[in-house]
Amino acid sequence: MKAVRFVDKNGNTRIGCLNDNGTVRDCGTSGHEGFVPTEEAWEMLSDTSGTEYPTDQIQLLHPVQPGKIVAIGLNYRSHADESELDVPAVPVVFSIFPSALIGPEADIVIPKEETRPDYEGELAIVIGKKVYRPTREEARAAVGGISAFNDVSGRRAQLETPLRQFTLGKSFDTFAPMGPCIRSAKDVDLANIQIRTTVSGEVMQDANTRDLIFPVEDIIMYCSSGMTLYPGDVIATGTPGGVGDSRNPRRYLHEGDIVEVYVEGVGTLRNSVVEEK
Repeated sequence: MKAVRFVDKNGNTRIGCLNDNGTVRDCGTSGHEGFVPTEEAWEMLSDTSGTEYPTDQIQLLHPVQPGKIVAIGLNYRSHADESELDVPAVPVVFSIFPSALIGPEADIVIPKEETRPDYEGELAIVIGKKVYRPTREEARAAVGGISAFNDVSGRRAQLETPLRQFTLGKSFDTFAPMGPCIRSAKDVDLANIQIRTTVSGEVMQDANTRDLIFPVEDIIMYCSSGMTLYPGDVIATGTPGGVGDSRNPRRYLHEGDIVEVYVEGVGTLRNSVVEEK
């Protein structure tokens, strides 16, 4: 089952179910708070009586309004290698401000000052149960859904200080595309999900979550030692090798580019790139 948040033809923000035929079924509830993938919320989506809309009659939004976005760096060996950094002994954790979120088909806007804008396709997990210091089994049970995420990165801002200030360069407005939906994680093998990123049709990243250095359960267990994770919180699990900053020649994002992040079982998150005027 796939949940979306959308604006209908009357301008109302709603929660819906993305059908296999590509239509969206209105599930009869306001979407201002986003979709929080609890067991009760997934049951709500099973109601088949709502109005169905072709996607060209609605606007899809980022599906969740999280209290926090926790991001993991250097979580694929291929990305650590291309960054010429040691494989970390524990997860590298940083934050992305929720104000950076945008949905599918929205524009990624490159700030005037940012000279090295980059893409990072990732699997995002969305917490469905409050969790603090869980067992491995409890950590897996806390995953309410999965989505596609683009951790757009302003490398200039990220790397211009000695301590690598991740948060600013990854929290610019529009730098956190997410969607197009949240897929229920109930029957998903989190350790075997294909992820692919293309920029203007060229494949830049192609990997599988079986290559994660720290699996999803380990990330949840590590992050929730001292910090409670709440339903709706998002964890971006890291990007594989192939980022633009590590290519020769380097491949940054430019006006007119189209970035597509495909996550198996979720679909494709598509965003165009524009430069701030």
